[in-house]
Amino acid sequence: MFGGLVRRYQHQSEELGCSMNFTLFVPPAAAAGGAKVPVIYYLSGLTCTDENFTIKAGAQRKAAELGVALVAPDTSPRGLGIEGEDDSWDFGTGAGFYLDATSPKWKQYRMYSYITRELPAVVRATAPELDVGNASIMGHSMGGHGALTIALKNPAAFKSVSAFAPICNPTQAPWGQKAFAGYLGEGWESAAAEQYDATELAKRYDGPQLPVLMDNGTDDEYLKTQLHPWAFEEAAKGKLALQSRMQEGYDHSYFAISTFIDDHIAFHAKHLGAAA
Repeated sequence: MFGGLVRRYQHQSEELGCSMNFTLFVPPAAAAGGAKVPVIYYLSGLTCTDENFTIKAGAQRKAAELGVALVAPDTSPRGLGIEGEDDSWDFGTGAGFYLDATSPKWKQYRMYSYITRELPAVVRATAPELDVGNASIMGHSMGGHGALTIALKNPAAFKSVSAFAPICNPTQAPWGQKAFAGYLGEGWESAAAEQYDATELAKRYDGPQLPVLMDNGTDDEYLKTQLHPWAFEEAAKGKLALQSRMQEGYDHSYFAISTFIDDHIAFHAKHLGAAA
């Protein structure tokens, strides 16, 4: 695709205790036999798999042009046989929320550790032409929440972070409250605020001024009820190098993502040292 390769892998995850898929886009620069190419991780939203971004976002053209690789993991463990894992579209299968569950029933839902530890190691072993140590991260909706929280908790691991319509303050949003109550159990309010809420993390952040790009659409039906970007903007003042954009007429869909994806790839490529 655009001179590069889309490669889909399956591996047995030690963190999650099941088989997991992830998709790579390896740009043509990686096949030229020169220096290793940097990596951008993309975290998808509720109900998605590793394939939604790969098929719908149109990210490969700009990634090929700028010489960056794309890594798209799945959104949750699958097929664990946990009672109720397939009962809701916004909890369980397809809705791992990029946290490490502490509720005994959901103890295998360890997407935070999978994304931050296991997946980079698997990518490094699978694709040695990629420079996994030179990485950025982005995501959409639940995946935007994941990208922001993971970057804020691990600022030394990522050169930049971006998000499309992220769940910015999930302790104050129905999606987040449902996920945290189920995965973290009793006392979830304080645990979630300390570890998995981007707005709360930004309030306490004292690391380097991480570059952040955030896009939201004025016609996003979830903007005021689930996303709360203004809370994150306020918390990030003076702490993060945040560029927050409100896109007139755009909604929560991949139409918005595919429209602005080139901006996000170029943003990350610049900070990864890959932009021309």
